[in-house]
Amino acid sequence: MKDIHRHIEAILMVVDEPVSELTLATVLEVTQDEISQALSELTQSYGERGFALKSVAGGWRFYSHPDSASVVEKFVLDGQQSRLTQAALETLAVIAYRQPVSRARVSAIRGVNVEAVMKTLVTRGLVEEYGLEPETGAILYKTTNYFLERLGLNSLEDLPALAPYLPDLEHLDEILDSLVD
Repeated sequence: MKDIHRHIEAILMVVDEPVSELTLATVLEVTQDEISQALSELTQSYGERGFALKSVAGGWRFYSHPDSASVVEKFVLDGQQSRLTQAALETLAVIAYRQPVSRARVSAIRGVNVEAVMKTLVTRGLVEEYGLEPETGAILYKTTNYFLERLGLNSLEDLPALAPYLPDLEHLDEILDSLVD
């Protein structure tokens, strides 16, 4: 089991996105159960270290420990801010909750042109093209695994519910459909 631990750690040290248990099992030529057990043991063994092993976006990856977030942020940003604008955050939220969705629909929901913001989100790898809308031929967009990873989510189902923040949900879809027509 020690070799499996070592091999998993070596693989996870070089990845830029989470690696699934199936991929690890295939590469290491062991069962998925052995990988699951090894990942669980590794996760527990790191305890008070400056990093943690987390399951995010359907795979596993090393992350800095949450207690060290401010120090890591300071180191990475080095005084620079690369935060998303309010417009980008609003656009990203619409895409996350309504995906797959066309740019026109996002513009209609937000009430402003989102072309430049969409380019920013695509460039940053948070949103990607996801085919065409059958009726209009418009390009559809969806969030990426990188989006899930940055938010620390395993899937879109982990997004918080919007219901408590929305008025009269019974007529919301009718209102949204009328905005696009």
